Amino acid sequence: MPFDGKILLADDEAHIRKFISLLLRQLGSPTIIEAGNGVQALSLYESEHPDLVLLDVNMPELDGLQTLAGLRALDPDCAVIMLTSLTTRQTVEQAAELGAVHYLRKDTPKDDILKTLQSIIDDLFEAGDATDPTTST
Repeated sequence: MPFDGKILLADDEAHIRKFISLLLRQLGSPTIIEAGNGVQALSLYESEHPDLVLLDVNMPELDGLQTLAGLRALDPDCAVIMLTSLTTRQTVEQAAELGAVHYLRKDTPKDDILKTLQSIIDDLFEAGDATDPTTST
């Protein structure tokens, strides 16, 4: 199903934001809001109320796990996918404990990233309203 909701993409590397944005646009016509660090991500989440957040683990000012905790404090139901270049079991477990819906490595092949994102979006927004995660089952 094409996704036309609002996505907050937080990563301190502009080229990664561009790459992920290009992939997301292949899944529909989402509105993509970009943040370069965790502080910006929290501020944009409050003002923009995105449907989905893609959040880098390693960022300046607030790292991804701190930002995830802040997002969950703002909205316990926010849907967050963690992005990283490096994976440790501890970080994955912490992200899951904090409520991340998925953990995605940036070095995953492009087609696999697309399939994973599509699957997550379908699961979260399957009830037909791509902008209201509360309608999913």
